[in-house]
Amino acid sequence: MTPTLRTALDSDFEFSFDAKRQALGPYVAARWGWDDDFQRSLHQSRWQERPWSVILKGGTPVGTIATWEVDGHRRIGEFYVLPDFQRAGIGSAVLRQLLAQADHDKQAVRLEHLKWNPVGALYGRHGFVHESANDTHCFLVRHPIALHR
Repeated sequence: MTPTLRTALDSDFEFSFDAKRQALGPYVAARWGWDDDFQRSLHQSRWQERPWSVILKGGTPVGTIATWEVDGHRRIGEFYVLPDFQRAGIGSAVLRQLLAQADHDKQAVRLEHLKWNPVGALYGRHGFVHESANDTHCFLVRHPIALHR
C-alpha cells in the first residue's frame, strides 16, 4: 500500500513532535543530549513557519514531512518516519512522489541531515548529491531529471 500525505492539522502537533523525538531523537541525543523543552520550542517554531504533512500508511499516521518552495527550488524538512515503520519503503515512496513532481516542475530539491544520521544513504539512492557541509550537517541537492514527452 502506497503511503499518502495529508495536510497537517493543529491537532497533529503532538504526533509530529513524537515522530521527531522517536526518529531524530537518538541522533540529537548522541551529540547534545535530548532537551525536551528546547526541542519542543524549536519544533513549535518550525511547525508555525512551514507547511507540514502527515504521512499515512493505510490511514495510520506513520510520519511527517514539510515541503516548501524557496528561491526557485523545493525544500524538504521535518521528514520523520516512526521507527516501527522505517525500512519498509515508506520514505522511498514519499520521496518518489515528491521528486516526480519536482521533475515535472523542473525544480531542484534541497534538504539537510545530521552528518551521523544514516538517512543520508536513503537520499543518495534517490539522486541527492552533497552540496556542502558544516560541523554538524550535510546539505544535499537533487537536480531535476529531464522528462521525455
